[in-house]
Amino acid sequence: MTELDLPIQIPTREQIERLQDEAIKLPQAELTTEHYFSKGMYCRKVFRPAGTLIVGKAHKKDHFFLCAAGEIIAWTESGMKLLRAGDVVESKPGTKRVTLALTDAVGITVHQTDKTDLDEIESELIEPEEKALFDAHNNLKKIQIEKLNEALP
Repeated sequence: MTELDLPIQIPTREQIERLQDEAIKLPQAELTTEHYFSKGMYCRKVFRPAGTLIVGKAHKKDHFFLCAAGEIIAWTESGMKLLRAGDVVESKPGTKRVTLALTDAVGITVHQTDKTDLDEIESELIEPEEKALFDAHNNLKKIQIEKLNEALP
């Protein structure tokens, strides 16, 4: 993991939400997502093409985020980090992360839960967010897309 020597402050939650408001106006990528379960654990694996910006949902519990392939810039609680395959970041409750895939990349999150239903997992692990474009399965929400299309000129 590499600290990026950039003259950028750690973004506030308000700044991340403003970025999300602007990103919602852009075409949305439908990301290939795989879900894995093992006793007491849930793992989500997301392939992200180069150039994909993701404004994640805020999590309620500690978990891990790791770069399994490629290179990802992640805005973290301690600043901006360049993640390469094998790098792991601990995420604290309340974290709303922003990532940018510099190359085709794979990001993985690992969560502690006994649940296996994705909607139940989201309810347990994720802060409710009305503006979220993606559901618990990481599919674009139809209602959000309709609202987005209405707002576009």
